Amino acid sequence: MEKEGRGFIEKMSLLDAVFLVMGSVIGSGIFMTTGFIAEFVPSPWMILMVWLIGGFITVCGALTFAELGGMFPRAGGQFIYLKEAYGDWAGFLFGWAFFWVIECGGIAALAVGFSEYVGYFWPGLTPRTILIKGSIAGLPLSLSSGQILAAVAIIILSGINYVGIKSGVFVQNLFMVMRLASLAAIVGGGFFFGKKEGIESLGSLFRSAGPSGLKPLGLALFAVLWTYDGWYAVNCTAEEVRNPKRTIPLSLVIGTLGVTLIYVLVNIVYLLALPVARMKGVARVGELAATSLFGEKAASLIAGGIAVTIFGCLSATIIYGPRVFYAMAKENLFFKRMSWIHPKYRVPTIAIAGQALWSSLLCLSGTYQTLYEYVIFALVLFFAGTGAAVFVLRKKQPQRERPYRVWGYPLLPLLFVAINVAIFLNSIFSQPFESTLGLGIIGLGLPAYFFWKKRGGCRR
Repeated sequence: MEKEGRGFIEKMSLLDAVFLVMGSVIGSGIFMTTGFIAEFVPSPWMILMVWLIGGFITVCGALTFAELGGMFPRAGGQFIYLKEAYGDWAGFLFGWAFFWVIECGGIAALAVGFSEYVGYFWPGLTPRTILIKGSIAGLPLSLSSGQILAAVAIIILSGINYVGIKSGVFVQNLFMVMRLASLAAIVGGGFFFGKKEGIESLGSLFRSAGPSGLKPLGLALFAVLWTYDGWYAVNCTAEEVRNPKRTIPLSLVIGTLGVTLIYVLVNIVYLLALPVARMKGVARVGELAATSLFGEKAASLIAGGIAVTIFGCLSATIIYGPRVFYAMAKENLFFKRMSWIHPKYRVPTIAIAGQALWSSLLCLSGTYQTLYEYVIFALVLFFAGTGAAVFVLRKKQPQRERPYRVWGYPLLPLLFVAINVAIFLNSIFSQPFESTLGLGIIGLGLPAYFFWKKRGGCRR
């Protein structure tokens, strides 16, 4: 790892790393996902169980990634692990999907979600306020003030990250503290105050029936895992973490356990506040639960808290993506200029700018949601491959230093791989058209891979 010259500098402490793990996860999902889960599973205890299972899978993943992060304390995260285990092609396909859809599509989704909640206070700034409407080559085109606000938010946060990791982490930490305070207020108020219309007590959780089958349970679990996504952020920023061989494993475990605890507590509050029948299909279930508990006057406070939470998650998400694109470019598997480290700010400024540009275009085009929904299921496939990399690399590179060896080996990483494969297969059978199209989008990376391999890296 470069310590001098134009390389990265180690600025992130253990607290910074823990907050990055938690901050990259806690966004809009916790305020929205439970309403959709209630459509798949019919009882309070199963809703809570799905969140617990999702947390368990996430912690298993964190322990698995901790071994890999200690082995390869380099920028790039999963790209590095898949490349080392299976070859350049595997790392490239992950990075390809990560840049064009998963990461930038996720940033666009968060940014538009932020504008949605800002619109609660200023109705003229929502995605529903259309400024331009028309068509190009027969395709419908529209532009809203909410889309513009979303792009502006991305550009501002990318600018903060452009001038160094310290400024990006400072903003992320500030919003993480605000998020924790907001969630603590919701949980505390929900347990001890407010009007409860849901379950009478925790003991009454188990009085109703279970799920109707594995298919709805799998779809519910998939939605939950999407809400837990982002926990691997610190692996991507490994070269900027102090004492990475110790800090990365610790931050992953502490961060994912913290997120799991928060998610379970918040969902208990939802179940206390509302009967499951009222949650079904409700997009803003957090807002509905808070209004039920504390009255209409609480709605604006909750909307403000959600806006802060989404903005904080957007801030964290913008930090780690460019490190993956930097690593790809450094290996001559992406646009070469993205491997450039700014001599003063010591961050991959071209990669940051490229991510900001593509994310903003996805916001303005309105196509991010369709692309994201088609490809997000493939995350579990990449997770399975990364979990299996622990086994592959123990045989392939037995002499490499492993500061942390995954607890529960081989059972725990094997369980992580098996669960992700099962969820992937369930997605294939439950949503064959969307899954096939998503695999097709990822498959487009193969000709791109051979192009970059042949040229030894694109110079532009």
